[in-house]
Amino acid sequence: MYTKKIEEDLNCGIRVAMKVFGGKWKLCILEAINNGIVRPVEIHKNIPNSTLRVIEMQLAELLFFGVIDKCSEDVYPKKSEYEITPFGRTILPILSQIDVWGVTHSALVKEKQQELEV
Repeated sequence: MYTKKIEEDLNCGIRVAMKVFGGKWKLCILEAINNGIVRPVEIHKNIPNSTLRVIEMQLAELLFFGVIDKCSEDVYPKKSEYEITPFGRTILPILSQIDVWGVTHSALVKEKQQELEV
């Protein structure tokens, strides 16, 4: 088992939040599940810049921390669906505020992104 040389400081609220919700696509995944997109393949289609492998890795981490639950039907082919737990729902108001901030500042970010691409 890999042991980090420098211990993580999980006494800092921001670091705790980044540990659970940081990572590529986690907030987008939660938004998708909250909007009723609950199967991994559907989530992947909803986030076109992602890969299914990364989506599955992020789902596994969210599952590990208890942010989501996995429901599997005993059919062939096996169907897995995800739902947000009560613990996971505590982030939704903050996610909503992040969305408002992003929409409010999207023009500036798009402009800066174009400058990078020139």
